[in-house]
Amino acid sequence: MGRGCRRLRTGGHHIHRLCTATAAQSAHFHQCLRKAPEVKRVELDKSLNVTLPSLESLRLDGLNVAVIGGTGGIGRAFSHQLAARGANVLVVGQTFRDQDMPRITFMKADLSSMRDARRIGSALPAGKMDIVVFTTGIMAGPKREVTGEGIERDLAVSYLSRRVILNEIAPRLGKDRARADLRPRMFVMGFPGTEQRANVDDLNSERSYKRFAAHSNTVAGNEVLVIEAASRFPDVDVFGLNPGFVKTNIRANLLGSRALFAVVEWLTSFMMVEPDAYAERLVPLLVSRDLNGRSGAMFNNKAEAILASPSSTEPSYAAALMGASDRLVSRAMEGRAGKGA
Repeated sequence: MGRGCRRLRTGGHHIHRLCTATAAQSAHFHQCLRKAPEVKRVELDKSLNVTLPSLESLRLDGLNVAVIGGTGGIGRAFSHQLAARGANVLVVGQTFRDQDMPRITFMKADLSSMRDARRIGSALPAGKMDIVVFTTGIMAGPKREVTGEGIERDLAVSYLSRRVILNEIAPRLGKDRARADLRPRMFVMGFPGTEQRANVDDLNSERSYKRFAAHSNTVAGNEVLVIEAASRFPDVDVFGLNPGFVKTNIRANLLGSRALFAVVEWLTSFMMVEPDAYAERLVPLLVSRDLNGRSGAMFNNKAEAILASPSSTEPSYAAALMGASDRLVSRAMEGRAGKGA
């Protein structure tokens, strides 16, 4: 037990027990971290400089934005910042909390379901949309969880549902708009630039399951999705976002214990930014005209361009990952639960 905990012990047995529990939870956290794969340090892309308007100068009246996962965390912060500056924001998610906020509307969805993701993709008024931001996500927990369609839950929520929606809306995005100053664009949030590779032979974690490996599948999938979509949809610009550590509930499932989650969030709070602070930095990037025609670029939490992971640009690996993704989506759509589901 640390010196600080010994000092606190004089305050009573309750504090002593709290310190002991905290120490045990911290030890469990460090044991958990030792099992995490090493990730590549994100590098800046010095060849790409983007001029950003100031947040205070933004007048976004008439701008139409959809935020997939906009009911909490980063997505909700984006929605608030955009709507406060005049944009019309459609949020997609489970629970709507902003009924009293002007210019924010809601579409309910179960983003763990491939069928519901396709329904949302078809129902979104993509032709009138200027910007779509994908922020929905969770992290894999200690034990493998699957959706009713047989997909590992983190993979379904954090990656595959995005892929389904993106593929549905990209051909229509922005086609019915009058404005021509801003190319229709999509932003996919993940952790690009960290060289996390997917296990394309076991993307659904059916043969073996490790929480960090499962989450790496979603990270790799989202990064390759950006690069593939940038190539496949020339009339739309697609970008990747790496938010780093933002203070949200996304890590709650990772450690399996709410008490441990609270301790870890407290211990690491000095490394994190609040969702509102992150949104204030990034909203000028979302609407920057400098992004026109720069599809495939990735950005860090300071709105600086970063280099993509080397593996994400390997044609054979990218094709294998997209193929495995599409097979899982097809299986879910057809109601065929896989082995281990």
